[in-house]
Amino acid sequence: MAVAAQLLRGAARSPPALALAAAAGRRALGSTPAAAAGRGGRRAALAAAGALGGLGLGLWRRQQAAMAASEEDEKEEEELRRRFMAPPVSGLRELRRRRRELRSRMELLIMETQGEVCRALAALDPGAAFTVDTWERKEGGGGISCVLQDGEVFEKAGVNVSVVFGLLSEEAARQMRSRGKSLKAKDGKLPFCAMGVSSVIHPKNPHVPTMHFNYRYFEIEEADGTKQWWFGGGTDLTPTYLNEEDAVHFHKTLKEACDKHDLKLYPKYKKWCDDYFYIKHRGERRGIGGIFFDDVDSPSKEEVFQFVKSCAKAVVPCYIPIVKRHCHDSFTPEEKLWQQLRRGRYVEFNLVYDRGTKFGLLTPGSRIESILMSLPLTARWEYMHTPPESSREAEILEVLRNPKDWVH
Repeated sequence: MAVAAQLLRGAARSPPALALAAAAGRRALGSTPAAAAGRGGRRAALAAAGALGGLGLGLWRRQQAAMAASEEDEKEEEELRRRFMAPPVSGLRELRRRRRELRSRMELLIMETQGEVCRALAALDPGAAFTVDTWERKEGGGGISCVLQDGEVFEKAGVNVSVVFGLLSEEAARQMRSRGKSLKAKDGKLPFCAMGVSSVIHPKNPHVPTMHFNYRYFEIEEADGTKQWWFGGGTDLTPTYLNEEDAVHFHKTLKEACDKHDLKLYPKYKKWCDDYFYIKHRGERRGIGGIFFDDVDSPSKEEVFQFVKSCAKAVVPCYIPIVKRHCHDSFTPEEKLWQQLRRGRYVEFNLVYDRGTKFGLLTPGSRIESILMSLPLTARWEYMHTPPESSREAEILEVLRNPKDWVH
């Protein structure tokens, strides 16, 4: 009885479930005089109390673990909300529920990248603020457009996220097939999902370069149910005037991100960038390049995702130090004029050649304001403008016509 009494006294300090079990033990111990008098009855009562107590304790522990996990989930969700500019298109709870799926992980990555870049830019231009514009696409999906205009440092800076799905338009399918994609439609229909983060930053000071980055993921379901997937993206720099120190820093930072995965990637994607941002009708590149890749579907989905993640994390360190170094440099009206002329070239490339712009314009229900966010507030075209020989304007033109290796 001393053992039973000790067990029952302990129940008073135990979790509720265990206390209930101990109460059951008390009822068993005192149910009849015969049971209390018999040694076998005492043993049976103690065994029952122990079994019920163990069951109750296990239940209580599971409840406590569930509560702790729920609290941890709430903390994680709150942390994500602080890092994002707006709630995700797919919903935070849904993304966390499907957190192991690559589509969810990619959406979380582009949301985090948008937040990181916006916060870094806003810290450099405290007198301005981002307008955060969430939008929905009736055919499926939506996006978040963050745009800062007329700041002290940035004339226009946009960082957009889009997550869209539905049926691929025939024009968009033709564009993809022209790149070698064999897309087998069922009754002319191709279900797709596309998501990405895209940004173009146009500073006011002509000594601060324009920067663009984009990282995206595509998934298309063919007629037989198989899914094609691929990643694309890149980061590139468009200076008005050449600063070799800036060029080396920019390219070196991107190379370090690539080298974490394969030493062959930076030279391959650097050349691809120089070739892709070529303004054919002008015979010059849009800028001094960086990295660019598209339709990447090997070696594996996970490995490519990790590479894309490294590149996205390199955006802030490759660009923000350059802005800090030059945003307060003095400049002349003539230098501002040259910046406007170079922005005209930027517009020409985006509207004539850029794949992302074309895909957006060819996708039903796309948001035109977000697609054309990449265009500067101001630009200029002059008839037959040619800079003087040996000028700083001529120097940058030489590099745009003949790309350089900046890291060797």
